[in-house]
Amino acid sequence: MHDHAPFDTAPRSGQMHPLVARLSTEFGWPRLENASDLAEFTCRPGVHCLFVPGDSARNLETPDAAVVLPELRQAFQNGFDCAVVGDAIEADLREATRVLKTPSFLFYRDGTFLGGIEKIRDWDDYLARIPHILAVKG
Repeated sequence: MHDHAPFDTAPRSGQMHPLVARLSTEFGWPRLENASDLAEFTCRPGVHCLFVPGDSARNLETPDAAVVLPELRQAFQNGFDCAVVGDAIEADLREATRVLKTPSFLFYRDGTFLGGIEKIRDWDDYLARIPHILAVKG
């Protein structure tokens, strides 16, 4: 469900784009900063989507993805909860899931990784891919 690309090891700008920050400040989505946060969030019952923003200074799609994800959640009738992946665990998570390009959305159910969507896509592509990912039996 995702494209493979070389692992991104370039230095990050350290600045969080305001549209990414808004996901936590306005929508109340947790920011996962360590492996414990990640495990606690993804192992909860239900379906979860992790937003891996990447470096918004280098990746112009990051702000777009930060706007798209709340709309997707609404389109799927809040069928999954969301969190933002912090810089400290992003590289390890990308490597573990093999979803290497950013921005990306990583889907989990009850602690099991289901699949990911990399980069910005057409709306219809999301509407086709997400049900397919959610149909995966963990």
